[in-house]
Amino acid sequence: MSFSNILIYWYLQIKRDLPWRKTKDPYLVWLSEIMLQQTRVAQGMSYYLAFSTVFPTVEDLANAEESKILKMWQGLGYYSRARNLHFTAKYVSTELNGTFPKTYEELIKLKGIGDYTASAIASICFNEPAAVVDGNVYRVLARYFQIATPINSTQGIKEFKNLAQSLLDKTQPGVYNQAIMDFGALQCKPQNPDCHHCPISSSCLAFDKKLVKELPVKEKKLKVKKKYFNYIVLVTKENKTIFEERKGKGIWQGLYQFPLIETATEVALDELVDSTDFQTLVTMNASIELFNEISIVHKLSHQHLFTKFWILSTDYHQKALINWQEIELFPVPVLIANFLKEYKPKLKEIF
Repeated sequence: MSFSNILIYWYLQIKRDLPWRKTKDPYLVWLSEIMLQQTRVAQGMSYYLAFSTVFPTVEDLANAEESKILKMWQGLGYYSRARNLHFTAKYVSTELNGTFPKTYEELIKLKGIGDYTASAIASICFNEPAAVVDGNVYRVLARYFQIATPINSTQGIKEFKNLAQSLLDKTQPGVYNQAIMDFGALQCKPQNPDCHHCPISSSCLAFDKKLVKELPVKEKKLKVKKKYFNYIVLVTKENKTIFEERKGKGIWQGLYQFPLIETATEVALDELVDSTDFQTLVTMNASIELFNEISIVHKLSHQHLFTKFWILSTDYHQKALINWQEIELFPVPVLIANFLKEYKPKLKEIF
């Protein structure tokens, strides 16, 4: 059997029972593909079920408030995906009369849809012979053909795309695409691949040359930046706080947070209080204490956030408009959500 036929046969034997595989509705397939980017299937499942229940059609998603979408997305990370989902849903609903494009070339024009997602939707929903290339596919092809070209290089992206397209089963592209992705996720795993029970190991060059652990190759990443966050958690006698939307184009745009003072390094209480940002925020009598003695390190792909939460107690603050009981209604980063989960029970004891 050919490479593609072996993978399809393997896939049909172990095919996972996933809800998005029971439909060819491009809206639902699109929803699942966006959610599963940078996300494990086990984690993405509950989000997919929630979104497909609350927003069963693209029109339902288009008509939703962005804050509701971000709140439901909370915990998945990479929030630009959620904002792009909303933008594209509105575009499809209004400009395309609720009908998704049927070709790769038209799909890839939509905001938030790249080569991989356009290929997945086109092949699965419309049987277009467009090969998908994701992390799983890179790994399978790099090992099987012993390709050392970095998968995140311009040359590598082109080389692997061309190879994937040449191997594609043109008669059932959607099935083949799902087969090779599942093969990478379940069989040809990043760590501890099951090579001794692999249906293609006899012709796998990396297995033959004992290079499985060395492939695929990635170019070195940029140095991860360190940032130091100090959240000022205000608590007034009226049980109110300052909770504001994060503006700008950086991380967590559109999510809510406590007033943030970013510093060049970790700071002690006296350094924080002496800072211009703190004195601008706090102009009244107040007491302040550190909630976490050891900084919480929140790791993102490109930066590590060393975070401290400072509890500021005061009688009144003119900007404290949000009742503590309402905070759970707002979409927040996981970093803030974890803090609230730990702090709110203590807050109830105070009040």
